[in-house]
Amino acid sequence: MKHALRSKQRGLSFFGVIFLGVLIFSVFVVGAKVVPTVIEHQAILKALEKSKSGNTVPEVRSIFDKAATIDDISSVSGKDLNVTKNGDKVVVSIAYNKEIELVGPAYLLIKYTGTSK
Repeated sequence: MKHALRSKQRGLSFFGVIFLGVLIFSVFVVGAKVVPTVIEHQAILKALEKSKSGNTVPEVRSIFDKAATIDDISSVSGKDLNVTKNGDKVVVSIAYNKEIELVGPAYLLIKYTGTSK
């Protein structure tokens, strides 16, 4: 009879709970380090849209730098922009990497790209 009851028990063992807790904590810590870079990337994309209103390359870079100052963008600057013309339309693009230190020698590398529309 005891054997029948024991086989119907369900749940996590103590080590399972510890492992699950460490896993959830790790995901939370990595997420807390990644979310600010994603928010900054969204601000960069917004600044790219603003900067495409410029007519010359220095003007585009100046507009981007002003928007970067307002939105507290520190990963890239106006000199990192790729400015091209597609017909009569100015196209501004950017590509950059963001390294996030995890533990010891382990890093998370995120490659961001963006283009004005």
